[in-house]
Amino acid sequence: QVQFVESGGGLVQFGGSLRLACAASGFKISAYAMSWHRQAPGKERELVAVITSTDGSTNYADSVKGRFTISRDNAKNTVYLQMISLKPEDTAVYYCNAEIPYGKTWVTAWDSWGPGTQVTVSS
Repeated sequence: QVQFVESGGGLVQFGGSLRLACAASGFKISAYAMSWHRQAPGKERELVAVITSTDGSTNYADSVKGRFTISRDNAKNTVYLQMISLKPEDTAVYYCNAEIPYGKTWVTAWDSWGPGTQVTVSS
């Protein structure tokens, strides 16, 4: 059974930092590209960052480039998201999942999602 447990969210001020963690179980993340997504109130869930399983290369949404860094620890089956220079528009619930390459984009591998972790940035 695939499960994700996200942690590390909280309330921070504009310009602050947080480090999120996602512990996966039920599969080995070493076989997959891994991702972070976020969903703000009243908005669709959006893909924020992806890290490949092959060479560890990364891709980011334009809105977070230069501020967020995705990393992975295959031995711990855990993915991380380091966030700096946080802005109020980063306020959302953050989720992780695995990704499958599909042409020039990605398709989320699993239908199941974790509870997410809430990030709130005050202005």
